[in-house]
Amino acid sequence: MARRFRKKKMPEPFDAEILRLSHEGRGICEHNERTVFVAGALVGEQVEVTVHNRWKGFAEGRVTRIDQPSVQRVEPACPHFGVCGGCALQHWQLDKQVEHKANTLSELLEHHGGGGPERALAPLQAQPLGYRRKARLGVRYVAPKDRVLVGFREQASNFLAVLDECQVLDPRVGTRLVEIGEAIKSTSIRDRIAQIEVACGDQAVALVFRVLDPPTQSDVARLIELGQAYGYHIWLQPKGPDTSYRVYPLSGPEYLSYEHPDFGLRMYFHPHDFTQVNAQINRSMMTQALDLLELTPQDRVLDLFCGLGNFTLPIATRAGYVVGVEGSEAMTQRGRMNAQLAGLDHCEFHAADLTQPIEDKPWAAGGFNKLLLDPARSGAAEVLQVLSLDGLERIVYVSCNPATLARDVGILKQRGWRLCDAGIMDMFPHTAHVESMAVFVPA
Repeated sequence: MARRFRKKKMPEPFDAEILRLSHEGRGICEHNERTVFVAGALVGEQVEVTVHNRWKGFAEGRVTRIDQPSVQRVEPACPHFGVCGGCALQHWQLDKQVEHKANTLSELLEHHGGGGPERALAPLQAQPLGYRRKARLGVRYVAPKDRVLVGFREQASNFLAVLDECQVLDPRVGTRLVEIGEAIKSTSIRDRIAQIEVACGDQAVALVFRVLDPPTQSDVARLIELGQAYGYHIWLQPKGPDTSYRVYPLSGPEYLSYEHPDFGLRMYFHPHDFTQVNAQINRSMMTQALDLLELTPQDRVLDLFCGLGNFTLPIATRAGYVVGVEGSEAMTQRGRMNAQLAGLDHCEFHAADLTQPIEDKPWAAGGFNKLLLDPARSGAAEVLQVLSLDGLERIVYVSCNPATLARDVGILKQRGWRLCDAGIMDMFPHTAHVESMAVFVPA
């Protein structure tokens, strides 16, 4: 006999005072011997809390009434805030969001990295709306309403939020969610399109539709009409990313591109390639990283986790030689292509799994005097434990996870390096996501 699971009964809404904030920007209160993490609450506020998840010792909830608001509370720019899970902090003053992220980095460095930096870098900030150039949007056909929803999921839910627009997406997409949904609704596979990968370049936008059933010629024509109306590149993806193909336009380069204007570079990328979400922050980040490396024409630089050469090529405009290493062969091919198009013949790219031993890799003994790392959220512990640091003068570490950065700071300190600079970059305004940059020199 199949077991029947009884849904947990949640407690009645309760009144509480928010005592502090978690690193994720959620309010924290205590109730019935549980620590409750409350979405949408700020320190010092008197609120009503409704719990939606509960475990032994802690619970998760959301604000359902504000009796005494914080002076730091602001009116969210997006009318869907509080329902859509794409943003968590639009109710909070932007400068306070940035301050909170800087404090999060500082606390993690103190607790897990053996202490903070000698100097704090000023936060990098940019336009807080319309910045997001990469996204994965959910798609769902709701038959009773005869509408296709396009966007992000609701807070603490697997349901898609009903969105007319998205304030943080690039407006070329964020203001057209309804039109994209209408185009999907006009197809025979309206309930068999699972998601859309959005990739925005400086000149063009690509939409990659994940199709669970083969589209008819008429279906393809409807999506092409969407591309023609708004200048989108339209791609279909039947299975994995390698199966993607473009249906509009049928001629011209398939690559999108973005500029590094301070370095006279244009970077080309495939819609599925990893690129930085925030173009303005990426440009500021590049200038800061290269300044902190203190590059000269005599330098030999190693760029680990280099992707398609986002840092590698700008470094090559100032350094004598640079080697980029990345786990994906496709991305290293993109890096070589971008270097060739830019006329940079003093850089090279290699594909290697940087979580595995690298002692036998020819590039690992390249006589480098400077190192840049830009790893994924898991950090760079494996490579930092085995990479020869002999002869290095400076290390710049770009991080998308302050917790793993703090751990890796500890590794570098144990290997005889000191943390001289660190600071955050507000790559994802209105979210709790923390990007940061750290600089190391020999102790």
